[in-house]
Amino acid sequence: MTSELSQNSPADPSPTPSPSSRAPALVLPYSGKTIDQAIKKKYVKQVTGRHNDTELHLAAQHGDLAAVRQILNDIHSQMVGTLSGAELDAEVADVRVSVVNEVNELGETALFTAADRGHVELVKELLKYSNKECLMKKNRSGFDALHIASSRGHHAIVQVLLDHDSGLSITLGPWNATPLISASMRGHTAVVNELLAKDCSLIEITRTDGKNALHLAARYGHVEIVKALLDKDSRLARRTDKKGQTALHMAVKGQSCEVVRLILEADAAIVMLCDKVGNTALHVATKKKRVEIVHGLLLYPETNVNAVNREQKTALDIAEGLPFSEESMKIKAHLSRNGAVRGNDLLPVKELERNLQGGLIHNANSVNKAAVLIAQIAFAAIFTIPGSPVETSHNIPVQVLVIFNSIAFFASLAVVVIQTALGRGEAEAEVIAVMAEVTNKLIWLASACISVVFMATITIVVGRRCQWATILIMVVGGALIAGSLGIKTYYEVRRLRKIELIRKKET
Repeated sequence: MTSELSQNSPADPSPTPSPSSRAPALVLPYSGKTIDQAIKKKYVKQVTGRHNDTELHLAAQHGDLAAVRQILNDIHSQMVGTLSGAELDAEVADVRVSVVNEVNELGETALFTAADRGHVELVKELLKYSNKECLMKKNRSGFDALHIASSRGHHAIVQVLLDHDSGLSITLGPWNATPLISASMRGHTAVVNELLAKDCSLIEITRTDGKNALHLAARYGHVEIVKALLDKDSRLARRTDKKGQTALHMAVKGQSCEVVRLILEADAAIVMLCDKVGNTALHVATKKKRVEIVHGLLLYPETNVNAVNREQKTALDIAEGLPFSEESMKIKAHLSRNGAVRGNDLLPVKELERNLQGGLIHNANSVNKAAVLIAQIAFAAIFTIPGSPVETSHNIPVQVLVIFNSIAFFASLAVVVIQTALGRGEAEAEVIAVMAEVTNKLIWLASACISVVFMATITIVVGRRCQWATILIMVVGGALIAGSLGIKTYYEVRRLRKIELIRKKET
C-alpha cells in the first residue's frame, strides 16, 4: 500500500511530517495503516489566509455547493486502488468525516461556516458526513452550528439541523444562553417558534445572570416573540433574574409600550413587584425617561405611584433628579397628576404607622397585666361595699360605685379577651394594629372608671364625718384623671389631623 500511495505524493523521502505542519497524519481504522501526510494534505488542504481556512471552509463561505461536492468526491478518487469493496467505502467515509470535522483558527468547521452564512443546501450536504462531535463542536466564541444559525435568524437551517437532531436545541453558548435566548434577543420570530415547537421547556432555561428568553425579548421590544413566549406560559412574566428584575422591569427600559401592555395583560400585579434595590417598573421607567411608558403604567390601578425603593425615593424623587428636559418635565407632570409625592413627605405617615404597630403591639403584655389588675380590683370592690345592703341600696355614692365599677370590670375583661385572641399570632399586622388601638382606649376607660369607684368609696366611708377630706380627694383625683384624659385626647386628635393632612396632600 505504501508504494501505491507514494505514486500520488510529492517526492519526500522522509515519512515523518514536519513539526510546522498543521494537519496530523490520519490513521485508517480498518486497515491499521497510516496515510502519508502529503495525501492527507490533499484531502484537507490548508490555505494561507486570514484564519488558516481549508478549501472546504472557503467553499462553505461562498456557498459553492459544487466545490464542496468536488472536494468530498475527490477523497474517493484518491483512494481508489489502495483498497476495494466495503473496506474502501469504510475508509472513504472515515476520511470524509475527518475532513468535515477540520477546524480553522477560530475553531469553526465547514458546517459552522455554512450555517453562519445561511447556505442551507450546503448545510444539508455537509450533514451527510457530520457526526455528533461535528454538530456539537463550538468555535472560540462558544457557538455551535445551530446556535449561530439561530442567532443569525436562518430559519431554514435551524429547521434542517433540528430535523437532523432535535437534541441540539438545548446546547448552551456564551453566558449559558440557549439558541432560543439568542434568537429571542435578536428578534428572529420564525426561529423562536421553530425552537418552541420542538421543545417548549426551553423557556425555563436561563442565562448565568438569571435572564430568560422573555427578559431579553422584552428588553429589545420584540412584540411577536413576547406574545409567543407568554402564550406558552404566562407565568414566565413573574420570573426574576439575579437582580430581582421581572420581564416588566426589562420592558420599561426599552421603547415598546406594546410589550409592556402584553406583560401586564398576562399579570397586572407584576407592576407592584420590586427588584433587589426596591425599584418598581415605575421607578425604572422614570429613570430611563420613558414618558409614554410612565403614562401607561399610571393607568393601572395596581400601580403604587408612591412606592419607595431602598433609598426611600419615590418615582417623583427620581424624576426631580433627572437633568432638565422635555421628557423629565412631562414625567413629573404625569406623576403629580396621579398623586405622587416625595419620599420625605411620606416619612411622617410611616413613622406614625411604626409607632402604632410597634409601640402598641410590643406593649401588649403591659396592657394585659394592667387590665387583669383592674379587673381584680373591680371584682373585689363590688362585694365589699361599706355598710349594709339596706342602708346603702339607695345611696347615690353607692350607685355610682356599682355603675362605674361594672364598667371598669367589663372593659378590663374585654382587653384580656382581645389580647388572648391576638396572642395566638394568627391575625394580620393591620388587624393587630387596630386591636391594639382599641385595647389602649379600653384600658384608659377602665382606669378612669376605677378612679371614680375609688372616690365613691371614699365618700361612703368618710362621708360627712370628714367632709373636707372627701372634697379634697375628689378634687385632686378628678383633676388628675381629667388632665390625663385631656392630654391623651389632645395628642390623639393631633395625630389624626396630621394623617388626614398628609392623605389630602397625596390625593
